[in-house]
Amino acid sequence: MGNVITWWGHATCTVEDSGVRVLTDPLFARRLAHLRRRRGDVPPPEAAVADAVLVSHLHSDHLHLPSLAKLAPGTRLIVPHGALRAVPGLRRLDAVRRTDGLRITEVGAGDEVEIGPLWVRAVPAYHDGRRLPVGPQRSPALGYVITGERRTYFAGDTGLFDEMADVVGAVDVALLPVGGWGPHLGHGHLNADRAAEALTRLAPGAAVPVHYGTFWPIGLDGVRPHEFHSPGDEFVRLAARRAPGVAVHRLQHGESVRPGATL
Repeated sequence: MGNVITWWGHATCTVEDSGVRVLTDPLFARRLAHLRRRRGDVPPPEAAVADAVLVSHLHSDHLHLPSLAKLAPGTRLIVPHGALRAVPGLRRLDAVRRTDGLRITEVGAGDEVEIGPLWVRAVPAYHDGRRLPVGPQRSPALGYVITGERRTYFAGDTGLFDEMADVVGAVDVALLPVGGWGPHLGHGHLNADRAAEALTRLAPGAAVPVHYGTFWPIGLDGVRPHEFHSPGDEFVRLAARRAPGVAVHRLQHGESVRPGATL
C-alpha cells in the first residue's frame, strides 16, 4: 500500500503510513516575524489533524507555538532534548501540567519512539538547534526516520555531513530541504545542489523537495527572486542528472503523492 506524503509548505508535511498520520514542523501562519507567506494558502484545519507531530529543532519557523496550539489535546509531540527548558511556552502545552494538553516527549539522536504500528527514530542533523536569536546551545537539531510500510526520512534543517548515510540508514522516501526563506543559505543548510548530493549518498527510492518557495522576507520581493522560485525545479534537474534512479516528486502546496506507487 505504501505511504502518502502531503506538503503544506515550508517544512510542514503529513506522512501517512499504516493508518497513522505524522505531521512535521507545523507552521500554520500567514506571517512569521519579518517573513510573509508568498505562495500557497495557510494550511486548512485538517492539516493539524495528526496522531503524532515531529519537531526537528527550536527555530521559530520549525517550532511555532501558535501552530502547535492548534493540535488536538492528547496529540503526541516529539521534540529535541532540552526543548521544554529552552522554550517556556512549550511547557504550557505539556499534558503534565494540563489535562487537555499535548503529550510531549524529548528525544536525542538514536532514540526511538513507538507510535502505534510505526517507529520513529531520531537522527543527527548538521544545523544550529538553538532557540535564536540568543542563548547557548540548549538543544540539538534532529532529523527523523519514520518506519512503517515504508521508511521515510524527514531531514528537518541540515547541511551535508560525512556520516549522513550511516546515521540515516536505508530509506524509501527522503523529504529534503532545498531552499530557505531568504536570498542566502549558510552552513547547516541544503540548497538544491547539496540536496541532490544528499540523494547520491542516501539513495532513496523517491524524494520530495521541501523548505522552499513559501516564506520570503517582507520588502525583499525584488531581491534575487529566483532564490524563492527556483530551488524546487533546480533540485529536480540536478537530481535527474546525479541520482537518476530516484523518483523526485515536486509538489505544490497542499498536494499529495503516494511515492510507493512508483517504487
